[in-house]
Amino acid sequence: MTKSIFFSILFSVLFINIYAQQSDLSVEKIMQDPKWMGTFPSNIKWDQNSSAIYFNYNRDDDPSDSLYRIRLKNPKNIEKVTWTEEKDIDFARGTYNSKKTKKIYAKGNTLIIFDVKSDKETELLQFPKNISNPNFLANEDWIAFEADDNAYIYSQETGILKKLTQIKSGEAPKKKDPKSSDKASFLEEENLKLLSVVKEREDNKETSKKIREARKEKEAYTYYSGDNEIFNLQVSPDAKYVTFTLYQRGKSDATIVPNYIDASSYTTDLGTRSKVGDDETKVALAIYNIEKDTVYTVNTSTLPGIKDLPDYVKDYPDKEWEEKEREVISSQAYFSDNGQHAIVNVRSKDNKDRWIAKLDLTSGELTNLDRQRDEAWIAGPGIGWTMGGGTMGWLPDNKHLYFQSEATGYSHLYLLDVTNGKKKALTSGNFEVFDPFMSNDKKNWYLSTSEVGPAERHFYTMPIMGGTMGQLTTMTGNNDVSLSPDEKHMAIRHSYSNQPWELYYKKNSAKAEAEQLTSGQSDAFQSYTWRDPKLITFKAEDGAQVPARLYVPEASVKNNAAVIFVHGAGYLQNVHKWWSSYFREYMFHNLLTDLGYTVIDIDYRGSAGYGRDWRTGIYRHMGGKDLSDQVDGAKYLVDNYGIDQEKIGIYGGSYGGFITLMALFTEAETFTSGAALRSVTDWAHYNHGYTANILNEPFNDPIAYQRSSPIYFAEGLEGNLLMAHGMVDVNVHFQDVVRLSQRLIELGKDNWEMAIYPAEDHGFVEPSSWTDEYKRILKLFNTTLLKK
Repeated sequence: MTKSIFFSILFSVLFINIYAQQSDLSVEKIMQDPKWMGTFPSNIKWDQNSSAIYFNYNRDDDPSDSLYRIRLKNPKNIEKVTWTEEKDIDFARGTYNSKKTKKIYAKGNTLIIFDVKSDKETELLQFPKNISNPNFLANEDWIAFEADDNAYIYSQETGILKKLTQIKSGEAPKKKDPKSSDKASFLEEENLKLLSVVKEREDNKETSKKIREARKEKEAYTYYSGDNEIFNLQVSPDAKYVTFTLYQRGKSDATIVPNYIDASSYTTDLGTRSKVGDDETKVALAIYNIEKDTVYTVNTSTLPGIKDLPDYVKDYPDKEWEEKEREVISSQAYFSDNGQHAIVNVRSKDNKDRWIAKLDLTSGELTNLDRQRDEAWIAGPGIGWTMGGGTMGWLPDNKHLYFQSEATGYSHLYLLDVTNGKKKALTSGNFEVFDPFMSNDKKNWYLSTSEVGPAERHFYTMPIMGGTMGQLTTMTGNNDVSLSPDEKHMAIRHSYSNQPWELYYKKNSAKAEAEQLTSGQSDAFQSYTWRDPKLITFKAEDGAQVPARLYVPEASVKNNAAVIFVHGAGYLQNVHKWWSSYFREYMFHNLLTDLGYTVIDIDYRGSAGYGRDWRTGIYRHMGGKDLSDQVDGAKYLVDNYGIDQEKIGIYGGSYGGFITLMALFTEAETFTSGAALRSVTDWAHYNHGYTANILNEPFNDPIAYQRSSPIYFAEGLEGNLLMAHGMVDVNVHFQDVVRLSQRLIELGKDNWEMAIYPAEDHGFVEPSSWTDEYKRILKLFNTTLLKK
């Protein structure tokens, strides 16, 4: 080794160590079991009588979270609930009657009614099977429920129990074919001709059979579901109809993920999802007509635009496109309280259309009331997914349906008068609405929105027909509210950018002060001053203002290098003023900033929280605007924070790993190094539900897949690439990076390395794996960005 090389290496090591000494944090500390940070409440719920708040917590350092309770009469005392107590607690659940005086619910196979005024529950019925989905019918004496894929009704007054449906799985028994073979028929006929006694006896048998059949009552109708599964069974308020979803899974080709470290010491295979485009599921909504004793399916063929082709077909002029009725997925039926109306939310399987239609229960025909078309894909808060209708229901006037729609570009709450088709927006503006529900007296709404700004969530009340929203929470950040059953109190799970979730209590009033009930941070966690990232926007190449979180080091340690973090999931928000689900990455960014790095975390195109156009900005080209937003973020740092153009790294997991690969393969002049974690490398190998929304199906739209998949651009790798992947990842399969590795080998690339984790699925769970992975990421950035 020459002296120059030796001193160069020595200088690099010393240089890195100087920066490593600037932080009280370390990768080992950050990535240890999260319990080191403290304990934070989750899964907030109330008891029936609004006297206590229950939540999951771990104050006593148990192996996992346990159930805890705070009684309102003594809010300073946090009680741990014993297992025996937990079985007897009556949590707020079930369905109210119209006056909110009674509530019906089930515990296993027992049907229970709860009297709100007396605070008493009474067992109404014990059934042989588990009971689900109990609710009051129109006259409120009869209660409908589901058990074993059939509908029942029970009268509180008389105690009469009726089974409304006769649904069985499998195929109907086949009747024996009376015809025998030609040979047997010939022998039987000859025998009867020759032997008169035998013929006489057979004639008597046939006569007796006809007499028995004439006397026998008509056999009860039975509906056999075949190879369909039964979901969403609903009894109409007049008990004349039962609707249910028929779901057929199909026979898609599952993929295999090998487990090399199974306890048996043998390699075992994990069966996982199929690939995009391989979706053979069938969904239909069926109606059980009780009076006519028959079942028929809802007819969706008359929906407007049911045969419309998507716009992207113009990119394939040489292909013949058949104009045919598209497959759809129907939600459950939504009945008005008086039973006069039924509504269905229908979604096309190609993701382009959502219809809200009135259902004629006597015929199964639909009348469209609202059609939302998006040439990208239908989504957004409250819009619903697969068989769910999202936010949907009826006002007490039995003529107004409420629902959410992105018709204006942001998800808002609407009313639709089903008698005349008129639609009214209850909320409007450049913000989104989350989880609206009606007050007990049905005079007001409760809802959460981002009206203050996309970086905050607050809880509001609003008149039932619309009007001024009254803000009920004021703490900056995210206010996840659980309203008590009597609506007098709010349990608020709140967090801020550098403050994990804590539980607060507040009276249901805008003027009331919120009282903090938990303080779960450990001493070790509090000993470090966690940064409050600066929220900024920068201008993208197309003029859009892109939101980001910025971590700026002290001038004395600034090294003029930058790291860009790319969040996963695509449709997820990470630029906000509450505690991030990426808390490990947040802590890592604090460490990087201590070491002199400038860190930026971008809500690129495709992220949640900014409306339809932001969400669909990646349609048919992942690695397009979502990647150019990262490039523009890097340019912003160079122009405004003195970052050296040759000292920019990028990293992220899942979707963030995909973007990292695209950055290293197609934007080599911008990014020197990147760490791609659990990355999608070829979108044709990912799942159907997520990918087909954005890129359609690979056999129909191959252009979208080829320009969106990193494996097609691997020849562009010039910088330094680290790939890390769990070998038992059943979401983004290990096969993804194996195929890409072979591609890099064939291309003769040698500036990459791979770290594999035999015990990890998509979301790592072992602290040792997290530590190893992030030590490698830090080493990558230190050795490649700081050496220049």
